[in-house]
Amino acid sequence: MEQYRLTALFFKANQGQPLQVLDKSILVSQYCPLDLSMENTELSTVAISDPDNCQNYIDTVLARNSAVVAYGGYLEKRRLYALSERFAEGGSRDIHLGLDFWCAAGTAVLCPLQGKVHSFANNADHGNYGPTIILEHQLGELQFYSLYGHLSLESLDHIYPGKVFDQGDVLATIGATAINVGYAPHLHFQLVLDLGSHSGDYPGVCAEKELEFYKNNCPNPYFLLKFP
Repeated sequence: MEQYRLTALFFKANQGQPLQVLDKSILVSQYCPLDLSMENTELSTVAISDPDNCQNYIDTVLARNSAVVAYGGYLEKRRLYALSERFAEGGSRDIHLGLDFWCAAGTAVLCPLQGKVHSFANNADHGNYGPTIILEHQLGELQFYSLYGHLSLESLDHIYPGKVFDQGDVLATIGATAINVGYAPHLHFQLVLDLGSHSGDYPGVCAEKELEFYKNNCPNPYFLLKFP
């Protein structure tokens, strides 16, 4: 129910315009969908947990579609996390809770709608987000949060809790593999209704047994976007 409420409030406030989270010079026609799920048979011979192999596959998809950005991943069940012990804690966690945008390191990340910094951190252990920013937003009576993971270290410079970003402001840039602790360069973008006690971090992957809770607390960001 909150997802439908958030959708209605967003489009009312934004006059139906789609949310933008990456450099505005990248055209909508230069985005293409990417399937990293276990059901994708193309990945049966790809060691997708290795960032170089993952990048090679992404480059293949981008070239096939004459695209600059590959996106996807909400509630996608993936093998991507197989090499990281953090996703084996408490049972296998392999269902992705955000929307990923796979593109070049250094690509500008935009604030999709006005918000203020709730918290930030460099979650630097292998398989985590690396540099991360969480914004707090208010639409009508509804408060919610957006999380940006796998950023550059420079993205955390000159940032502080309470700092306000207007819609369209450059919030950050995408980090390289060495900084985002083990992934091909991309932005992890996630909506969260209730952060609980989390600060600078929030689960971006869950186990099957936790799916109902996280699906309700982390709405699909795609409904605010317009892509092919």
